[in-house]
Amino acid sequence: MDKDSQGLLDSSLMASGTASRSEDEESLAGQKRASSQALGTIPKRRSSSRFIKRKKFDDELVESSLAKSSTRAKGASGVEPGRCSGSEPSSSEKKKVSKAPSTPVPPSPAPAPGLTKRVKKSKQPLQVTKDLGRWKPADDLLLINAVLQTNDLTSVHLGVKFSCRFTLREVQERWYALLYDPVISKLACQAMRQLHPEAIAAIQSKALFSKAEEQLLSKVGSTSQPTLDTFQDLLHRHPDAFYLARTAKALQAHWQLMKQYYLLEDQTVQPLPKGDQVLNFSDAEDLIDDSKLKDMRDEVLEHELTVADRRQKREIRQLEQELHKWQVLVDSITGMSSPDFDNQTLAVLRGRMVRYLMRSREITLGRATKDNQIDVDLSLEGPAWKISRKQGVIKLKNNGDFFIANEGRRPIYIDGRPVLCGSKWRLSNNSVVEIASLRFVFLINQDLIALIRAEAAKITPQ
Repeated sequence: MDKDSQGLLDSSLMASGTASRSEDEESLAGQKRASSQALGTIPKRRSSSRFIKRKKFDDELVESSLAKSSTRAKGASGVEPGRCSGSEPSSSEKKKVSKAPSTPVPPSPAPAPGLTKRVKKSKQPLQVTKDLGRWKPADDLLLINAVLQTNDLTSVHLGVKFSCRFTLREVQERWYALLYDPVISKLACQAMRQLHPEAIAAIQSKALFSKAEEQLLSKVGSTSQPTLDTFQDLLHRHPDAFYLARTAKALQAHWQLMKQYYLLEDQTVQPLPKGDQVLNFSDAEDLIDDSKLKDMRDEVLEHELTVADRRQKREIRQLEQELHKWQVLVDSITGMSSPDFDNQTLAVLRGRMVRYLMRSREITLGRATKDNQIDVDLSLEGPAWKISRKQGVIKLKNNGDFFIANEGRRPIYIDGRPVLCGSKWRLSNNSVVEIASLRFVFLINQDLIALIRAEAAKITPQ
């Protein structure tokens, strides 16, 4: 009995010890929960160890392959699946380890949509630069010069001729982009620096006139007849007021334009009549006194016209002197000398390769075939597949005149004039006959034709 009681006592003591230990552990766990709630930390969640398929990045693919190899090698041991004891921890695990001892931080939202938004925002300026193809560097330089001259975008839109037809809104947006957008302004400056100096000079010559420039030009009297020296003197006296690319000729042209629209100081625009009768154009034209109109002589234009006239006359004289040389050259190329007519040849149809002699009062022109024989086979001269088998007939009348009649489908051109099917035309000496891209010169034996006309004149009185 003593032994049994002693065993019961020992078992009860062990049970009480284990119970007291469990109570101590529960109290410690409760204290930890309370402290974690007081500090605001979130207790660790229990998660499943099942594998969830998701897309992996490159670094995760490498880590997962290492983890799989480690689990296969140490599957029997108690190492966590998906984690190799000898491999380095991943970047996410490093972050967890580094963040563990620090103060707790509330969880951040998922970064995926934020990343996509950042990527789209970063691509927007690149897309903007791609859409700038309409604005050329010359347009940007024109815009900058015009705004510096007028300080008014509406005047720039109305007065400057760009490479494209821009609206006022587009001009304003481009100017604001050049001012405030660093990407666009940098690209535009680089493009403008690459322009050729001649192109820059041409653009600067088109700059609009400022109000100060027009005010100085308006002081030149409308009744006076200023010359280029007058405007050159004006440029020397006011170098700061005028644009750097201004010339005396440009000032004279703008002054004439201002005079035309009555914008000079000594000019006044007559008001319209206040009555019911309004002058129309014909009435105003009748009131104009022609004696008061002065013919403005343009010395530059007259000089250019005289120079052009002198050049054309020189070319004509030179061609007349070289005419015999060309004739010799043509004869040497064709291998034919000038036609020496005999007593039987009435006329000659002379081509580039072949010369056809007309020895009867009527000959037929066309394309010879097995079934159709004609007097003049034009296929000997060149390609004649467009020519009819019987294209035309040349006849000599009793009065000594030659006529050609068109009997083919295609027209015959005599000195550039078309002769259609069923029509006829008179041939003269040196007439150019063109049939389906084949050209001939019709030459007449003037001596023989003169004898024929003389005989015809003798016969008619009888």
